[in-house]
Amino acid sequence: MADAGVARSGHNVEMHGGTLTRADLSDVVHRQLGLSRAESASMVERLLHHMCAALADGQNVKISGFGSFILRDKGERVGRNPKTGVEVPIAPRRVMTCRARQLWRDKVARGS
Repeated sequence: MADAGVARSGHNVEMHGGTLTRADLSDVVHRQLGLSRAESASMVERLLHHMCAALADGQNVKISGFGSFILRDKGERVGRNPKTGVEVPIAPRRVMTCRARQLWRDKVARGS
């Protein structure tokens, strides 16, 4: 999609309520690649499906030039109820973090 100018700055994307949605991404694919709206929506859905499936299978996802979605296993630990102060065990779990490329982090920090 980077070849279509989607990942480059200078392309205004109409967002709903300040949030980039699947429909927004689909619309960009439609306008930039000239696919039908149905094909564009299907492409976005397939991409998200493959990413989610890989993460569910325990694989990290790296999108070159954008960033990485990294899985991390957190061990059991003791937490505290902030209201009562009572200690409670927190079960081990797997979490996903997103690590953006440095260029994108710098752009967000500058607000451009």
